[in-house]
Amino acid sequence: MSDRKQFRDLVDPAVAHDAIDGLDLAPDPETVPLADARGRVLAERVDADLDVPGFDRASVDGYAVRGRDTFGADEADPTTLALIGDVHAGVEPDVVVGDGEAAEISTGAVMPDGADAVVMVERTETVGDSGDRPDGVAVRTAVAPGDNVMLAGSDIAAGSRALGPGTRLTARDIGLLSALGRDAVPVRGQPTVGIVSTGDELVRPGGELESARGQIYDVNSYTIAAGVEEAGGEARLYPHAGDDYDEMERLLLEAAAECDLVLSSGSTSASAVDVIYRVVEERGELLLHGVAVKPGKPMLIGELGDSAYVGLPGYPVSALTIFRTFVAPAIRDAAGLPEPQTATVTGRMAVRERYSEGRLRLMPAGLVTGADGETLVYPVDKGSGATTSLVEADGVVAVDPDTEYLDAGEEVEVRLFSPDVRAPTLLAAGEDDPALSRLLDRLERPRFLPVGSREGLRRLSNAVPDVAIVAGAVERDVDSVEIGRWEREWGLVVPEGNPAGIDGLVGLVDRDLAFVNRGRDAGLRGTLDTALSAVATDRGVERRELVESIRGYEIGTKGFESPARTVARGDADAGIGLRVTAEALGLGFVSQGTESVRVLANPERTDKAGVEELRDLIAETDVFESLAGYEQA
Repeated sequence: MSDRKQFRDLVDPAVAHDAIDGLDLAPDPETVPLADARGRVLAERVDADLDVPGFDRASVDGYAVRGRDTFGADEADPTTLALIGDVHAGVEPDVVVGDGEAAEISTGAVMPDGADAVVMVERTETVGDSGDRPDGVAVRTAVAPGDNVMLAGSDIAAGSRALGPGTRLTARDIGLLSALGRDAVPVRGQPTVGIVSTGDELVRPGGELESARGQIYDVNSYTIAAGVEEAGGEARLYPHAGDDYDEMERLLLEAAAECDLVLSSGSTSASAVDVIYRVVEERGELLLHGVAVKPGKPMLIGELGDSAYVGLPGYPVSALTIFRTFVAPAIRDAAGLPEPQTATVTGRMAVRERYSEGRLRLMPAGLVTGADGETLVYPVDKGSGATTSLVEADGVVAVDPDTEYLDAGEEVEVRLFSPDVRAPTLLAAGEDDPALSRLLDRLERPRFLPVGSREGLRRLSNAVPDVAIVAGAVERDVDSVEIGRWEREWGLVVPEGNPAGIDGLVGLVDRDLAFVNRGRDAGLRGTLDTALSAVATDRGVERRELVESIRGYEIGTKGFESPARTVARGDADAGIGLRVTAEALGLGFVSQGTESVRVLANPERTDKAGVEELRDLIAETDVFESLAGYEQA
């Protein structure tokens, strides 16, 4: 009786996929130096633990001033300020700007104490000359506090969600991590794949080939190794194995002990000399032998010890075809990498984008899937100094110099940053929130734009994001469907022990205390405004009067942790914030109540898988229980 393995019961390709998917190829996560992190996949979320930039800096060349000193200045009636010195980039300021004074400042330089705005040099003229420098500067335009100043945390704020788990680190992500000072990052482990080519006829490249004996060079080992590396695995080549059972057994078991997956090529056909399937049957478990696919019918799937095993056909074309079709996706999945796609994608503009500068524009663009599955393209532009613009973009749209605008619905081609870029499964925009970060961690491939509640609603009205995250009572009539909400406790974050004895908003109004606010788009800022309106009503005054009496009220920070971190540094007496932030940073907290955080969906995308998954997570998750001051609504 013949002992040859026959291919009588070829399985459907779907069965082979299921068999490989059932194998455990995923190694444990590891921490790698930043220099070695390119191409790796983050194993967990990375939050910013510092502000970028870490200081308030000038965004133009000009003069650092107090904004109020310039009010009323124009070309016809300039305001003259005393020039007290200069500040250069990379140098700590040694001047303090007082009333009626100005300091010359370079782009990127630290704002000196006392100054809260910068007048562009083009709108000024020096006056007088009694020594080394002019006596003063004539300012021909008015500036408001915060004008031409990049506040600490404007690029990315401490406490913000910088990169999420599952992010494949590219050069732009490495740049962001560098800006955050990270020298090592937690990444998904790369599955190690042992490669064993079999057959007495094989010779490794570089060896002497005896064609008369039917010898051929070993193509498969190097071809498959390259495919493993491309798929995100680490390839290990083992010595060539002949058709001897004992040698085959030794090599396969050695590879199985050292690797997550063992691949062999050759010795899988129905031949008397092909013994590899017997090794797997006797020393492991053979799950299937033979797949109904051409090319590549002779395929083995099984387990050897704690390692997965796949036997590929011997012919190079068949081996590579089977590898790409069945094995590469499993390696990518174990490494946390997405399926690859072409380097360009065509989509339609989600919004109208104006442009008329007469130059070639390389517009950073993001992708989102519309209600009908069509790819939509939206512009991503936070300014040339913002690293996060690149992180949030998927590619670039080249806009011709003579193009005045890209109309909504217009077809454009996006040149992707890498071939494996995919549109996010969920695009959210709006209020940054600790609970939201934890919810997003549980989604497959989300993207969140922390633009604040008001801006999130505006973008939702333009049908760009799938959902908007809105905190507080933001008033805007936007067609939407609420898919979830929660409550969070807000108030005043103060130093530990509350040394100033602040007992509420009245304390800010009646005392000369330094306060740190959020930006105008933040829902938390709106909640504070509402609370101050109530105080104003009780006192019979306009809210504007109360606001003007709070030092620092008008200059808002970006991140939800930013005010608290300013307090922690000792640079302010109080800041608006959340209880969860105060407790995390070891600060005091004066509660002012709770506010709702709502998740509002685009009505045409409520059936989108990412939206449905987020809705289910909000209803069923336990993340709110672990956050101080949070409650599921």
